[in-house]
Amino acid sequence: QVQLVESGGGLVQAGGSLRLSCAASGRIFSVNDMKWYRQVPGKQRELVAGIMRGGSTNYARSVKGRFTISRDNAKNTMYLQMNSLKPEDTAVYYCNAVIVDGVSYRTGDYWGQGTQVTVSS
Repeated sequence: QVQLVESGGGLVQAGGSLRLSCAASGRIFSVNDMKWYRQVPGKQRELVAGIMRGGSTNYARSVKGRFTISRDNAKNTMYLQMNSLKPEDTAVYYCNAVIVDGVSYRTGDYWGQGTQVTVSS
């Protein structure tokens, strides 16, 4: 019953900040790569940032220098600190993680339900 749950979305003015969280729960053997995606209705899903098991990170050019991805392995939780937000950051943000199930030991690609981020001008 492994699942991912995002939280922290909301409505902010341009230039403001939000911190998103993604918590993995259930019987978990290990969490490998974790990523944040975002999607606008009618548009293709976009990779925003990723953080690997060893801690290396990568960012989309559009958010580099403004967003910071991090993880707390003890809590099986990933974060996305979003600063200097722009209207074009408005989207549903989705958590994605590669997780080995602690019961079946199957490796799966898991997605959260999404959290809405709206940036007003």
